[in-house]
Amino acid sequence: MPITLAKIFRYPVKGLTAQELPAAELTAGQALPGDRRYALLHGAATLEAGHHEEGWRPKSDFLQLARHEKLAALETEFDEDTQTLVIYRGGRPVSRGRLDQPMGRMLVEQFFAAYMAGSAPGAPKLAEAKGFAYTDTDTPFVSLLNLASVHDIERVAKQPVDPTRFRGNLWLDGLDPWEERNWGGRTLTVGGTGGGATLEVVRPIGRCAATEVNPGTGARDLNVLRTLRDGFGHTHCGVYARVVGGGRIAAGDPVTLTE
Repeated sequence: MPITLAKIFRYPVKGLTAQELPAAELTAGQALPGDRRYALLHGAATLEAGHHEEGWRPKSDFLQLARHEKLAALETEFDEDTQTLVIYRGGRPVSRGRLDQPMGRMLVEQFFAAYMAGSAPGAPKLAEAKGFAYTDTDTPFVSLLNLASVHDIERVAKQPVDPTRFRGNLWLDGLDPWEERNWGGRTLTVGGTGGGATLEVVRPIGRCAATEVNPGTGARDLNVLRTLRDGFGHTHCGVYARVVGGGRIAAGDPVTLTE
């Protein structure tokens, strides 16, 4: 069965809703464009003036699903052209703001200060990554998710497992379960002849408690780490890859793995 790029996802604001993309332009040495461009610093990691120029910070500085599952009970939409974030709760819009303007940022921050009161220290502040991304690693990787591995987790868990629990950028179809764990150092090309992008697989992704959270309800309803340990003897799902050759990729593109 041929390998294909099933879906492309980015996360405009770290910890919030995924945004599915029909296509993307990858650049060598960079993360997926627009992925984790913004993040919400909790009050204990004070946002200093001009902090966005200081670079990457660890995920422990931010509101994140591993600690703040309430985030998953929200739905968000992000418009790249206007940099507008709309926040929904129970299907109703509850906040809106342009993240590139002080007033819009303040409105969003005020919403999260109220929503997260008692669940996170201090008042959240928006941070913007410029020239990098607030991914979980300080290296600008793209994360790849093998859908067959997720289906195998379902087999062991004996219940459906939404792939968005793993917050991967590129979802791959047509592979054997866990095949990706042996890809370290190999390259793959996404796209047709004469185009596309080339990525070098770096390492498997070790998972954390964020995967316990149901992305639709915000409930911690599945111990994914225990399922992985008991069923497979590891806590990996997906791999990190480095973009080594830029180009346009699109959902449905063929994926070619080098030997």
